[in-house]
Amino acid sequence: MCGIVGYTGRRECRDILVNSLKKLEYRGYDSAGIAVIENGSIKTIKAKGKISEGLESKLAETGKLDAVTGIGHTRWATHGEPSDINSHPIGNSRITIVHNGIIENYRKLKSFLIDKGYNFESETDTETVAKLLDYYYTGNPIEAISKAVTDIEGAYALGIMFKDYPDMIYAVRKDSPLIVGSGNGEMFIASDMTALLEYTKEYYLLETGEIASIRADGVSFCDLHGNKLTKQIQTATWDVSEAEKGGFEHFMLKEIHEQPSAVKKTVSPRIKDGLPCFEECGLTDEMLRNYHHIYIIACGSAMHAGMIGKYIIESLARTPVIVDIASEFRYRNPLLKSDDLVVIVSQSGETADTKAALELANEVGADTLALVNVVGSSIAREAKMVMYTYAGPEISVASTKAYMVQSAFMYLLAFRVSLARGAISEDECRTLVKKLEEIPDLISDCISDLDPYRKAASRLIGADSLLYIGRGLDYALSMEGSLKLKEISYIHSESYAAGELKHGTISLIDDGMPVIAVATQRELLAKTISNMREVKTRGAYVIAVCPKGTAIDAESADEIIEIPAADDMLMPLVAVVPLQLIAYYASVLRGNDVDKPRNLAKSVTVE
Repeated sequence: MCGIVGYTGRRECRDILVNSLKKLEYRGYDSAGIAVIENGSIKTIKAKGKISEGLESKLAETGKLDAVTGIGHTRWATHGEPSDINSHPIGNSRITIVHNGIIENYRKLKSFLIDKGYNFESETDTETVAKLLDYYYTGNPIEAISKAVTDIEGAYALGIMFKDYPDMIYAVRKDSPLIVGSGNGEMFIASDMTALLEYTKEYYLLETGEIASIRADGVSFCDLHGNKLTKQIQTATWDVSEAEKGGFEHFMLKEIHEQPSAVKKTVSPRIKDGLPCFEECGLTDEMLRNYHHIYIIACGSAMHAGMIGKYIIESLARTPVIVDIASEFRYRNPLLKSDDLVVIVSQSGETADTKAALELANEVGADTLALVNVVGSSIAREAKMVMYTYAGPEISVASTKAYMVQSAFMYLLAFRVSLARGAISEDECRTLVKKLEEIPDLISDCISDLDPYRKAASRLIGADSLLYIGRGLDYALSMEGSLKLKEISYIHSESYAAGELKHGTISLIDDGMPVIAVATQRELLAKTISNMREVKTRGAYVIAVCPKGTAIDAESADEIIEIPAADDMLMPLVAVVPLQLIAYYASVLRGNDVDKPRNLAKSVTVE
């Protein structure tokens, strides 16, 4: 969940470390810090709060640092409250570390180290690792790292500096992500590539149980037994401009505007002769015909994209689909079989709960298909098949374009499953694909005029609570709309299947309570309008989101947001845009930090 960076080279490293940390602040912003080796000694500067509020203020007091080697960290707190003392880097005068992950047996290790005479200052699990390294260190860093990580249970990515090796950084990982960047006479470590794009596009993927010894002129790799390893250098396809705001006030707004392009990039390469094509991952029609069940496993917005997939696959292909929350999946002893397909969805490809679900599916022998945005990520490497979305880097914590391309992929999968099983003909499939290819233009139409979304958001900012309602695909979509609003505006909201209101929830309606009704499904429109009237009669302020020309009158809604019309089946790809923008403007109008909502981080790499 936290962000790690490191640098060794010829340049003064302070500004490089801070700049790289800012690129990773979406991973956590409870505190931040750097440690450098200056004049043969380890010097650490760290502070609670966002980088601009804490660390940079302390660095301004510190002044110039005469150092070309250092590590840095931006924290999402797990063990120990956000504070200066619990901030990373953590260590002593000999060794200091930065850590992303959770050490599950830290209490046992802490007790052992206390018995050995060590004193602890912080409340973190990380401090046990720093002291364990110190306990094992006798002059050989690789030996100390190997012994320490052998004792550790849990997930970790570690950046380590030893005072005795002032021009070196060491790195090791298990489950948590970490890469080694390669520049011209300088080397880096980082939790992901967005931190390094300004400096290099060349990198090595560090695998579990591998140790990297990094110096300015290169890197060497070995396993935990000290055996040398040879690794292939990778090249990032993202451009540095994709990780910048590009004139937009917030990353979230920029990423909403990037959705038409992202959908094209994800969909177009997967169409051959007008039909969905999955040759790149080896998913054949014969395989799709023979699967007993299809599982879609994900968290948060990715799970909501899976709900769209469930509706479409079951409707078109008449094939059962189970959508499950990754954090619950493996703990309920799921009825997985070897003739099932498990689709694992994760933007980062590092989501801890989702990765654990993938491991369970692999153990059972089911076919696993990863849908991820980050090339070479853990989930991508461990799944039997992988398809990449081409959203580019998504910096804002609240997912928009990643959700959009995940949803678009679900349509491609649904169309191909339906074709493979004979539920639709080739001509019918081509017609559906053509309609999908038209969606980016409709999304562009949605964002051509932002005033309706600002107006709707202005009605929400004083609310204590509100509801999102819809039926069928609109219900699946309302789940995503509600999540977007509450995670960045901090207004409590819930999504409900509109027909369930009378089974208890309608008792919450009082005068002026906002209700956002998603009404894009013509077959269900009459029933949805009936539910809108029910809540309006009881005092709700109803905001309807519907295609242009939908027959909704003043008796049913106080405010109507009209959007371009598409095929009912494809409307979620259009209708999610106003829900994203309503959430965005509600957050802006409430004065919140849109891209960095409190208590959240972008990539959830711990359970």
